[in-house]
Amino acid sequence: MQIQMKGIHKAFGSNQVLSGVDFDLREGEVHALMGENGAGKSTLMNILTGLHARDKGTILIDGKETYFANPKEAERQGIAFIHQELNIWPDMTVVDNLFIGKEMSSTWGLLKSKEMKALAIEQFKRLSVDIPLNIEAGQCSVGQQQMIEIAKALLTDTKVIIMDEPTSALTEREIQKLFEVIQSLKKEGVSIVYISHRMEEIFEICDRITVMRDGRTVDTKPIPETNFDEVVKKMVGRELTERYPARNPSPGEVVLEVEHATRKGSFEDVSFSVHQGEIVGFSGLMGSGRTEIMRALFGLDRLDQGEVRMFGKKVEIRKPVDAVNHGIGFITEDRKDEGLVLDFSVRDNMVLPSISGFTKKGIISTQSEKVFVDALIKRLQIKTHSAETAAGNLSGGNQQKVVIAKWIGIGPKLLILDEPTRGVDVGAKREIYQLMNELTGHSVAIIMVSSELPEVLGMSDRIVVVHEGRITGELTKAEATQEKIMTLATGGK
Repeated sequence: MQIQMKGIHKAFGSNQVLSGVDFDLREGEVHALMGENGAGKSTLMNILTGLHARDKGTILIDGKETYFANPKEAERQGIAFIHQELNIWPDMTVVDNLFIGKEMSSTWGLLKSKEMKALAIEQFKRLSVDIPLNIEAGQCSVGQQQMIEIAKALLTDTKVIIMDEPTSALTEREIQKLFEVIQSLKKEGVSIVYISHRMEEIFEICDRITVMRDGRTVDTKPIPETNFDEVVKKMVGRELTERYPARNPSPGEVVLEVEHATRKGSFEDVSFSVHQGEIVGFSGLMGSGRTEIMRALFGLDRLDQGEVRMFGKKVEIRKPVDAVNHGIGFITEDRKDEGLVLDFSVRDNMVLPSISGFTKKGIISTQSEKVFVDALIKRLQIKTHSAETAAGNLSGGNQQKVVIAKWIGIGPKLLILDEPTRGVDVGAKREIYQLMNELTGHSVAIIMVSSELPEVLGMSDRIVVVHEGRITGELTKAEATQEKIMTLATGGK
């Protein structure tokens, strides 16, 4: 299948999202679609698949002008969209997830369970995937759920698959498996639109790249004819001199001390400390217990044993409000379900943890609130039509900035950042890194959990490595390498 999109325009109210975008997809190619958060990538693909109607422009599929009324219609014609937030029903079995909305039934309305299982086995075999069909999909890893989504798409003779940030929550092993599947599909003539902010992946897996900026097409090139620096410059409209800003830490007193912390089934005998003005990176494989440690520190989960001290004094953190009262902010890895109230405005999300600071005798000072919110929007360069825009209407990277802004608002002494740049473009990543530097320059202590080793190495002053719920090592910035971290992360010494 060949697709041509010419001069596509789209506005939502007064917000012009796309202004004459051109994009084409050839049969059997992997085509990267890149741009900063808010550049219009997802909107363009939503127009292709019929979720949104274009305002102007032309779409040709195999040379014929074609427009879909809805994503289901696009799917029937062979175009599937696998979104960053996977469309999995966790309480349903794997086989039920595969056939939801496309169940096979007899003339009497009875499900053809045997036929569906046989077809599911055939698709998994095609993808070289081994997932039990009768377990609940919620028991599968994110990588397995990704494969379920691909298998589901292939059940309808799919010719084009759009993948939006497909590796953002995958382990290295799962990423390599996904790449093998993509190469296999490509050989079968299936085309892939690959939306990602991970530059290394783009150069490893893609054939061509289209860069978008501010709702326009900047350039389309074969991958061998471009490079990292050129792509970044086209995305952000300027050169980024350094991927990670230089750090000159001068750690102060100890902010947090954790001794022998244990939560049965999650982590055991965890001890570490964080100083003022310091970034301590937490590294480890998916499922190693990094996030579980942070959730317990913030009071989302209970510790079975161990001691936590803030500035030398023992503290009891039984629920998140206790953590906030002690000056701890937590930027969770799951921004949509845990970090934001998507139906609330940007303003309401930003002031949630610090609302008492704008309240006198039960009355909220809207003027103080406005000054506070406007300053944060400007400082973090959040792209939003206004402070009253619903957070759910922002791009992923701008949603992440809102989450960061709301915790900066409490004046934190310790900030826990769990996957702070997941799904965030290269320009916004740099802004987040600079903000981290500013915060540590004002004596804020930071714990950063990240699955990206270059990020851990580029931003951490010390690195704590976790394997199967235990700390297996601690490395200074000077001695840390990817090889050493991976050795400790896999249980080596």
